Amino acid sequence: MVGLGFILVREERGRESAVDVNLLYSQARRSFGVWKDTSLSERLDYLRALRYVMVESVDEIVDVIQKSTGKVAFEALTAEVLTVIDTIAYWEKEAHKILGIRKVPTPLLLQRRRSWIEFKPRGVVLVISPWNYPFQLTAIPMLAAVVAGNTVIVKPSEVTPEIGGLLARLIEKAGFPEDVVQIIDGDGDVGAALVSGKPDFIFFTGSVRTGKEIQKTAAEHLIPTVLELGGKDAMIVLDDAPLERSVNGALWGAFTNCGQVCMSTERLYVQKGIYESFSEKLVSALQHVTMGEMTSAAQVQIVRDQIEDALEKGARLLVGVPPSQWEEDSMEIRPTVLVNVNEDMAIWHEETFGPVVPLIPFESEKEVVESVNGSPFGLSASVWSQDLKRGKKLAEQLDAGSININDVMITVANPHLPFGGVKASGLGRYHGCEGLRVFCHETAFMASKGTRRTELNWYPYTEEKYDFVLSVLENIFGRKKRWGRIIKKAVNPRIWQ
Repeated sequence: MVGLGFILVREERGRESAVDVNLLYSQARRSFGVWKDTSLSERLDYLRALRYVMVESVDEIVDVIQKSTGKVAFEALTAEVLTVIDTIAYWEKEAHKILGIRKVPTPLLLQRRRSWIEFKPRGVVLVISPWNYPFQLTAIPMLAAVVAGNTVIVKPSEVTPEIGGLLARLIEKAGFPEDVVQIIDGDGDVGAALVSGKPDFIFFTGSVRTGKEIQKTAAEHLIPTVLELGGKDAMIVLDDAPLERSVNGALWGAFTNCGQVCMSTERLYVQKGIYESFSEKLVSALQHVTMGEMTSAAQVQIVRDQIEDALEKGARLLVGVPPSQWEEDSMEIRPTVLVNVNEDMAIWHEETFGPVVPLIPFESEKEVVESVNGSPFGLSASVWSQDLKRGKKLAEQLDAGSININDVMITVANPHLPFGGVKASGLGRYHGCEGLRVFCHETAFMASKGTRRTELNWYPYTEEKYDFVLSVLENIFGRKKRWGRIIKKAVNPRIWQ
């Protein structure tokens, strides 16, 4: 800290400078006063301009993502750039419908009134994003908040600081108004200071531990949050699964982005009837796996610790290199498949976030559902079966925020679907309709023309009113239908006096 309200941030080229947190929020609130009154059509014009800029700058974006994360170019293009551009296009088409006035019915006894809902921006949104998909997982919540009419303060991960500068350049090229988006680089202390600055809403993607700390601070000030946290996602391969597709899906689900995916396949359950053939095909197909480097040295150590713990407790490497043979200070980890894994091992319960997957045989569907649901996490899962009815029946028993059948992880890439987890995997949803509305207050309206002197539910309370309401209740919600009695009572002027 450098004085009250100031935080020390490290800029992209390693220089440090002091930033006034109070000033950031003051600028964001001043800009919000204008931005919230900007029409949705005009907000979407800025996003359309940004989409064009992204397409024109795609080589630069991919290059920065590659250098920042170590991932291969194809993954940078498809999972990061294309996903963001596709989501912007979705908002351009659907935002008016999602955020437009929503008319709703009015109950019978409240007739002669109209009812509707309006979606109003919350104010200043704080977005804290991670390093595994730093472009996508920063841009989508940031831009969703902007579309909904908020101004945004963004703190990207300090592990990939170049991403913040990249996004700032793209937003500037697209011509966004000043201070609608402010991007601040810095470490966890910077994030904590920004949380303490009392934003109107917090969107956090990251670890369970940090998420809990943010939630504690937010709760003190009743700040609403969305927390997108970790996972220990299961892939369940039934004995009638399409075998080659299942093997290929398992490889991508476990090893894309070096396994540094919150929805990564971290538990691979295979029914015993096909376990041996599946294992053989999995080992053979691994030769086609293309991986980049790990992004975080700290995460390399976590993966090392989990593998060593598993091997010490009886697990065996079906594929991979033991940590004792890893190159010192290397950011590369070979794809690793473990067998003989049990519940005494850290890798059974804890998020790995690396290119490691335990291969677990199972007998019955009941057994595998109990094992999968025994995890403290519940982000995503997948079920594989050629019998879609069977696969759907099993999938519906799983505790997870999103489930794929004969596919893996891909729900997150569909902007029409909500995304989020249950249990320790987080709170709230984004993407889909919820992905815009979560950044809004839902304001309820009812309006009367005001032509009546009084209303049925107002004073004075009379026996005639009571008898009339009782008759309505019995006829609408009960077994007896005597509409003639209701009509006769309804014309009694004493009811409306």
